[in-house]
Amino acid sequence: MSKSNMPLPAAPVEDIRRQMPGEELLFGLSDFFKVMGDPTRINILWALEKTALCVNDLAAVLNMSNSAVSHQLKILRVAKLVRAVKKGKNVYYELNDDHVRVIWEKALEHVCE
Repeated sequence: MSKSNMPLPAAPVEDIRRQMPGEELLFGLSDFFKVMGDPTRINILWALEKTALCVNDLAAVLNMSNSAVSHQLKILRVAKLVRAVKKGKNVYYELNDDHVRVIWEKALEHVCE
């Protein structure tokens, strides 16, 4: 049996169990990765990582209908990955904060290795 497959002594096992996230946090993380697991939403995040865009622009970039883009944006807003910013009569969408940008960049870095 290799070192990595050997069972841990009881004390580290209990330490790890105590440090594990609670059920609510686990479900939150699971939901986050489900939202991030959709290619259309990834394309939207890709575009918004470059610049803030309105629904019409996103629809044109992604070759989708405005309603389909709006539906995906709602999911991303609920997940707090994007936010809407009103500028005059238009509403532009952008990444919610730098945390989203860091997650995005790290995920790309990992996939490209």
